[in-house]
Amino acid sequence: MSSSPRAARAAGAAARGGARARATSAPSSTPRTERSPAIRVLVASGPNLGRLGRREPHIYGTATLAEIHATLEARASGLGAAVECRQTNHEGELLDWIGAAENDGFHGVVLNPGGLTHTSVALLDAVRGSALPCVEVHLSNPDAREAFRRRSYVAAACVGRIAGFGARSYLLALEGLVAHVSSARSAAP
Repeated sequence: MSSSPRAARAAGAAARGGARARATSAPSSTPRTERSPAIRVLVASGPNLGRLGRREPHIYGTATLAEIHATLEARASGLGAAVECRQTNHEGELLDWIGAAENDGFHGVVLNPGGLTHTSVALLDAVRGSALPCVEVHLSNPDAREAFRRRSYVAAACVGRIAGFGARSYLLALEGLVAHVSSARSAAP
């Protein structure tokens, strides 16, 4: 009996006691139906973002990632879209999610790469290779912080970047991405 790589990872994580933390469950394998929203957005958050609300609240605010995800789900519904929100501390898992996003039925990605923003050429390549529009998002303004945070490898592959508005940055990124996808669809022959 063959198993998909995703199923094997999930089984391995379960066997290790869920060592890979996520804000929500693994990707859904449910196929899209006629009743599915017109636009599906993957919201992917990288390392340490699962600690929002407790981690340096003077920089990142007091909202937890679960609260941000709930707000995104409500806003997406109001836009006639849907989001699937995920978080991982593992670069390879983030790369896998982005690489599979189009095949999983997503139309765009809202990405908070966390510290990988400043270090990961592999993440840049994954976003470029995904063929989906991506909006980079940050709670704080990296350009107003330490010099090493001012370089984003991922930005070169994104249609936009929202930073510095705290938890609202995610909402602004979602709204911008949905507008971008809708506009691209309207312009298509």
